Amino acid sequence: MTLPTLGVVVVTFNSADIIQDCLESLLASRGVRLEIIVVDNASTDDTLAVLRDWASGQHPYTVPADMPFALTPAPKPVTLLVAGTPTQILQDHTITLITAKVNGGFAAGVNQGLAALAGRPQINRFWVLNPDSAVPPETAAAFATHGTGDFALMGGRVLYYDDPDTIQIDGGTVNRRTGITGNLNLFRTASQTSRPDPATMDFITGASMVASRAFYEAAGPMPENYFLYYEEVDWAFRRGTRGLAYCPDAIVYHKAGTAIGSATMNRPASAFSQYFKHRARMLFMRRYFPTHLPVALAYSFAKAAQLAMKGYRKEAKALLMASLNRPPPPEIRNVLSQEAARLAFPALKR
Repeated sequence: MTLPTLGVVVVTFNSADIIQDCLESLLASRGVRLEIIVVDNASTDDTLAVLRDWASGQHPYTVPADMPFALTPAPKPVTLLVAGTPTQILQDHTITLITAKVNGGFAAGVNQGLAALAGRPQINRFWVLNPDSAVPPETAAAFATHGTGDFALMGGRVLYYDDPDTIQIDGGTVNRRTGITGNLNLFRTASQTSRPDPATMDFITGASMVASRAFYEAAGPMPENYFLYYEEVDWAFRRGTRGLAYCPDAIVYHKAGTAIGSATMNRPASAFSQYFKHRARMLFMRRYFPTHLPVALAYSFAKAAQLAMKGYRKEAKALLMASLNRPPPPEIRNVLSQEAARLAFPALKR
């Protein structure tokens, strides 16, 4: 029996504490053959060393006690291939490691992985997955086989890893006046919530998103000038007549906010996250809904005031500077290397 093949792109940046759970869960996938591309976006921690020690078996993997599903560790060693390896002759799941020389942002990392997968004609679906995720053994096969190939982007149900019956997102929406994105079924109980209608979605979350080859070849790679956030929103707006799809059996557990300080159920987004999210929101609005820019800016002022009143002054300042197309405060700029900063911040004037 020939198994369906699914390409997977996982972009890491300072992901040493989370990447093993993600890859172990992918390697446990059943009913599908995965060709996994890990693109390390110039991590400054020991992500690469952790990856290599894990793959060699030098540091045995232990399944966390809070893993939301049963997981058996993969036999070691696991081969980390280099780009260009002829994976079509291999029968098991494969992992190819690409090390970027500079952190060009989320989309830049994804695009390196997509380009590598696009050169493998046996793959017709590309799954973009966050490294702070864990996936049950059935999820990959569901994504590989659900529906027909006539879709642009496909998503499934993303649940909170630390609250596994609570939905983080079932698909995304965009307010055309403010640019604010919304998560369908956010915080609802998964066991009591029916699947969403794909017709109500504007985009699929970049935390777990499957692109068809037909869409990728027609729309091109993800836009890279956002650096962080809204790349998948913009990409979805380029889908033309192809629709969005929802796979009800594709479950992902997401450790939200681990890498860049995104908002969680218990705290607002970090100043770093606020800056890039609202910079991206205004860029998106200038590109698609320019007549509504005054409303989008008014929202920024209101949201910044709300954060400041709650004591989150750094976060409020970052939000305002981003919305006004100003350079970020030094504490945000300094998170990135000089090379990454040169890529990220020249786009402020676009």
